Amino acid sequence: MTIFEAIVLAVVEGITEFLPVSSTGHMIIAGKLLNIENDDFVKTYEVVIQFGAILSVTVLYWRRFLQNIDFYIKLIIAVIPALLIGFLLNDQIDRLLERVDVVAIMLVIGGILMLFVDKWFGKPASDQTVTRRKAFIIGLAQCVAMIPGVSRSMASIVGGMAQKLDRRTAAEFSFFLAVPTMAAAAGYKVLKMFIDPNTATVNMLKDNISLLIIGNVVAFVVAMLAIKGFISLLSKYGFKSFGIYRIIVGTTILTLLLCGVNLQII
Repeated sequence: MTIFEAIVLAVVEGITEFLPVSSTGHMIIAGKLLNIENDDFVKTYEVVIQFGAILSVTVLYWRRFLQNIDFYIKLIIAVIPALLIGFLLNDQIDRLLERVDVVAIMLVIGGILMLFVDKWFGKPASDQTVTRRKAFIIGLAQCVAMIPGVSRSMASIVGGMAQKLDRRTAAEFSFFLAVPTMAAAAGYKVLKMFIDPNTATVNMLKDNISLLIIGNVVAFVVAMLAIKGFISLLSKYGFKSFGIYRIIVGTTILTLLLCGVNLQII
């Protein structure tokens, strides 16, 4: 993978990770357009640059992460469902990641649902406190995103709005929840690479350390800009525009598949 390709993938990761549009679906398109070989390093790179995106949340909302212990208790409660289901169904989830058709279909279905989210959950309560009960329900909603193409951001934000949170509060809690969720998922995969008896994996990472650093830096910067822009757009216009965008992307992927184009997950 070249430096240019690494930067493009990091930009895609940074933009789409926290938006309700599915980073997986966009990685498919970016990888295919760039004709990137689907090798072990590319798969590893996609996982590792998530740490840059995670760091952007902690830097952007650093004051929130200095709150009392109850803030972290709520995050732990919310992340438990994903940790349990992810651990129990890890192999099945990995197999689904190879199904480009599943990604495309879920992009379209999710996009259609997002056209009506503001109407269904557009009346927030006066009290915008994220209780432990609400945190747990949001965590359950997040688990739906284990189906590729659903979008972790979309599932958790809608889960929050279903608990009468306004769009901004639900989106921000989704960002906070992304930190332990993504760190656990990415950390688990990286750990598996290092405990693998095949030393070629570790050598591969060492030989490409510069690309990994560049990717994390780019993902970090772009994710910060994307989060700020997303909060502004979501507060003013709601989900409809994101729903339309998802439908277009999903339909494009399905059309390419029907035309015989061989798409591969990166």
